[in-house]
Amino acid sequence: MPTALLFRDDAYATATPATVLAVGDTGIVLDRTVFYAMGGGQPGDVGTMTLADGCAQALTNAVWSDEAKTEIAHVLAPGATAPMIGETVLVSLDWPRRYARMKVHSALHLLSVALPYPVTGGSIGDGEGRLDFDIPDGGLDKDAITATLRDMVARNADISERWITDEELDANPALVKTMKVKPPRGSGRVRLVEIAGLDLQPCGGTHVRNTAEIGPVSVSQIEKKGKQNRRVRIILG
Repeated sequence: MPTALLFRDDAYATATPATVLAVGDTGIVLDRTVFYAMGGGQPGDVGTMTLADGCAQALTNAVWSDEAKTEIAHVLAPGATAPMIGETVLVSLDWPRRYARMKVHSALHLLSVALPYPVTGGSIGDGEGRLDFDIPDGGLDKDAITATLRDMVARNADISERWITDEELDANPALVKTMKVKPPRGSGRVRLVEIAGLDLQPCGGTHVRNTAEIGPVSVSQIEKKGKQNRRVRIILG
């Protein structure tokens, strides 16, 4: 039974009751969750799982438990008490950490607009992140890119999601900016994240609702990681 991915429809949902479907080496599989599973450069969420007896157990990660990526396993901290199959639990996010990652993820989408080159990799942290670009020559200017990012943030552009079919994505390959990380597929539809007037691309991650929430953003470092690969790091605050 697939896990219902509540974060795909509402990234601001911080907790949910859920039923335990499986308890295994990978973690605790639930019928529904607000936890984002590690992937696409974004870390898995952390938080707590409150068991039926009221005891809260620490969760240190969330990962996909199957190759088809339909079930999310919640990883308990060492020594934590596991629930029973069929038990009703409450899973709650470490919201400040998740929200920081949402802001970074949205800022990285803006970075892909400021630098319209193929993306070869990326990583999302708690208040910082990076994208790697396939750029044929150097000469990138930190201050100029920072100014462009801040201008886009200041537009107060709404960020929303919608779905298209696999066939629609195949007919519009230019929507995909990443060279190595492919959009989540397999269900017959693909989720698009739109920053109004600025960007539209497939993405399964979590985002803020408006660019204004990102706040101050700066390019902190630009690194040469190969003949044509440039790593651009950003920091918030």
